[in-house]
Amino acid sequence: MTLRLPLPESNKGIAACSLVISLVALGLKYAAWAVSGSVALYSDAVETIINVVAAVGGLWALAVSERPADHNHTYGHYKAEYLSAVAEGTLVLVTAFIIGREAVEGWLHPHPALAPYAGVALNGIATLVNLGWGLTMLQAGRARRSPALVAGGQHVLSDVWTGVGLVVGILLIPLTGWVRLDAVLAGLIALNVLRVGWNVMKDSIAGLMDQAPDPETLDQIREVIADNGRGAIEAHDIRTRVVGAMTFLDFHLVVPGSMSVHDAHEICDRIENALRGKMGNTLVHIHVEPDNKAKHEGIVFWPRPETPVSNKA
Repeated sequence: MTLRLPLPESNKGIAACSLVISLVALGLKYAAWAVSGSVALYSDAVETIINVVAAVGGLWALAVSERPADHNHTYGHYKAEYLSAVAEGTLVLVTAFIIGREAVEGWLHPHPALAPYAGVALNGIATLVNLGWGLTMLQAGRARRSPALVAGGQHVLSDVWTGVGLVVGILLIPLTGWVRLDAVLAGLIALNVLRVGWNVMKDSIAGLMDQAPDPETLDQIREVIADNGRGAIEAHDIRTRVVGAMTFLDFHLVVPGSMSVHDAHEICDRIENALRGKMGNTLVHIHVEPDNKAKHEGIVFWPRPETPVSNKA
């Protein structure tokens, strides 16, 4: 099922909404811990504090990434989103340490929850809020190719699984009489937080290191070039990277040596326009070469170069 919630047009607006919702979830989870005294619910509330801090960082990063290119950043500010995601991953790891310490303390000095059912009810409401917003953020981040929104959505959804586990686990404590189950649940929360933090940092570091996009995206790029390169001989040395919502692409385009600059430029324009239509925001650099530079690899236009697109000199 796909959510169809109305969203702000800018990614920065979505991040602002995320901050507000994180504060609402934090209030509910703090109340859940306050009425129950559960170490597991305390751990969940601590994790939500990191969500609030991460939402502030995401809002800053998206505000920076939307700035136009300037003389100091001629390729734009898109990588600010990755910096935010790496910072969020680091905060998540710190949170896991804090929660793990509380879990050990709860195991060594267990005590029964004061009002487990009231705490579970409040935590359950916060979990439903996170479920709706986490799915919305994840869908918006993927559709808009925003690393900061995707990382935020993944982090919020990790809270959902934590919330479900807490609801089930804390309800079992009075039924089983095993008070240390509270500490076990806190320990499992810490492990889940570590997993999410590692995934967020891994994806963000890959973006900072200009990792090539997935094979499906590369196939789409090659298909667009092949479909719109009529008149050329081949395209080789294709390189691409995706930074936030921007795709950077460069390659060599071999054309007949006798082709005019005008005709070669028209082929380049046709390819660039098709790539932007398919990929969205795309910065394309095409190095045009004569036929004696052909490598007979990459994309070879078959069966032979067609008549130039125009006869203008």
